[in-house]
Amino acid sequence: MTNGLAELRRSVLAVAALAVILCGLYPLAAWVAAQVLFPGRANGSLRTTNGIVVGSDLIAPRFLGPAYFHPRPSAAGDGRDAGRSGGSNLGPLSRGLVEAVARRAADYRAENGLGAGTPLPADAVTASGSGLDPHISPENARLQAGRVARARGLAEASVIALIGASTEGRTLGVLGEPRVNVLELNLALDGVSRGGR
Repeated sequence: MTNGLAELRRSVLAVAALAVILCGLYPLAAWVAAQVLFPGRANGSLRTTNGIVVGSDLIAPRFLGPAYFHPRPSAAGDGRDAGRSGGSNLGPLSRGLVEAVARRAADYRAENGLGAGTPLPADAVTASGSGLDPHISPENARLQAGRVARARGLAEASVIALIGASTEGRTLGVLGEPRVNVLELNLALDGVSRGGR
């Protein structure tokens, strides 16, 4: 009987020690290390303008109006609700997906003044896996450049040059595709518009 109580006592102490280490000390150490080594990333990669948080490099905000580049369509709701993050789960044979892509393509062409036969990049008409992807392809950005330039009274060539300057290459030179962060591009565009044409 005393062996059983001793074993129970050791088990309870082991569980309590592991709980303190794994649920308290380890998360605290990870948080401190992140705050010291990567404070920006650890706090959501937030972007500020004049001391006001305007967004995150990791989540595409919903830009409205013709004067801004628009991110990919989102399956996470119109307000880019991070609580609903995720894909639509519609497969390539889904009628709902085909109809959504056709509707988005028609809207995109109309909004950007493109002809019915203009080829569109996939990211212009399909939602990303998370629904919150902050990046678009350079091709998608170039197709929006004319609309943005007209709305801001800028030369289209200067807007295209800004897209080129905002284009990120492949990660480690081989992973992924070149991409443009919509928040970064729109903030740069606001700076150009305020600083003069």
